[in-house]
Amino acid sequence: MRRSKVSKALKGAAGILFAGDCDCELGTTWRPHSHFEYLTGVTNEPGALLLFDPTNPVPVRREVLFLMSRDPELEQWDGIRKPLGSELQKSVGIKTILRTRALQVVLKDVASRTTQLATLMPAAEVDAPLSKDMELWNKVCERTPSCEIVDCTNLIPTCRSVKSSAEIQTIQSAVDMTARGFADAMAFVKAGVNEFQVQATLEYGYAMAGGRGSAFPPIVGSGINSTVLHYNANDKQLVDGDLVCIDSGAFYAGYGADITRTIPVSGTFSKRQKEIYNIVLKAEEAAIKAVKPGITLGEIDSLARAIIVSSGYGDYFIHGIGHHLGLETHDSCGPMAPLKKGAVVTIEPGIYLPDEALGVRIEDDIVVTAKGHKNLSKAIPKTVAAIEKAMA
Repeated sequence: MRRSKVSKALKGAAGILFAGDCDCELGTTWRPHSHFEYLTGVTNEPGALLLFDPTNPVPVRREVLFLMSRDPELEQWDGIRKPLGSELQKSVGIKTILRTRALQVVLKDVASRTTQLATLMPAAEVDAPLSKDMELWNKVCERTPSCEIVDCTNLIPTCRSVKSSAEIQTIQSAVDMTARGFADAMAFVKAGVNEFQVQATLEYGYAMAGGRGSAFPPIVGSGINSTVLHYNANDKQLVDGDLVCIDSGAFYAGYGADITRTIPVSGTFSKRQKEIYNIVLKAEEAAIKAVKPGITLGEIDSLARAIIVSSGYGDYFIHGIGHHLGLETHDSCGPMAPLKKGAVVTIEPGIYLPDEALGVRIEDDIVVTAKGHKNLSKAIPKTVAAIEKAMA
């Protein structure tokens, strides 16, 4: 369904996607480029490519998956790969699967029939190397002057910005697993434990709930570290009187959650902490309430920011209101267009006061519905009273 939508939108142009190469060291996990994963579901084939060839007169060759040749010795180390054949075709849902050594011959045939070559991979920054598809299409155009390159870089991000019901359910599952980890962490946090032990408690909870690790490196920042947006050392002892900002999410079936809660190490918010916390909470709840089809993240940001500015802390809300969520934590969803039904976004205002070693961020995962929104993470304690109860 996804590939058919992309193929139709190409309007006869050829397009190609790259899974990416694996140069991982021992102990790291390879994932393909999210565009490739989104359109194939293949997550264990470094060096793979997906070709869209809509003008091919043979229907089963309008989508071609290219895989690297098998290496029995390498497979002894990295895992057994399936041979080409009907079993592999059925598992990936693509009828034409070739080895990458056939790519040159196939591209020559494509260029003989197609004058337009579409870029589907994200565009490179000015000083960065060209995207793989742009680099490849440039070579084709040099050898076939009748061909031209057309920009379709926003095609797949636009598709990814609207999640299917199955995708939303998978994200909900990841959020539910995250809720287990946060519940464990809230019960565990106390003076004297290390930030990393809090991280370990989170991730153990994810695993016991069925998760496959974290969607991104967890942020567990206490005291002054709660004011550092992407703090990642997670190596400070928790101290009574401090807040600890926990930004994390479970990973499940290719998708992840992204939740932030800020909690008091002592189990009880001080008067000052409660003051700042409730300003952020008011801004977050107003922003969530505004989520609906047709609104932009920029407009939602303005609503939340107005509340924080009117409270006198506008200079201390130093980031945007949120982002799309999906195969990536910051999901590639194209330009900041109005939200559509099926979009999943984070809402995460914050106030950061380094001089007071006091930072507060609250974040929930929200799906846009036909008439409004649904908070996927509403079960995770968020009010002052609910957090203090969970920590008691």
